[in-house]
Amino acid sequence: MTTRGTPGRMVRIEDDVWADYGQLCEEEGTSRADDIRRHVHARVTAWRKANGLEPPKKRVVRVKRRKPADSD
Repeated sequence: MTTRGTPGRMVRIEDDVWADYGQLCEEEGTSRADDIRRHVHARVTAWRKANGLEPPKKRVVRVKRRKPADSD
């Protein structure tokens, strides 16, 4: 399952490690997905910095909002 239109990725992790990782994340108050995303982001940020690479510009998505109805 993905959120906000981001593509899903597949990784292979042994069942016993995945179960213990789930327990670890639960004890830390986070999800496996969030923990993995933060880890990958930190590694890529450090790699870009070490190699003098600029991070890509963030996409700005504008969402049109409906105007609230006039109240009587």
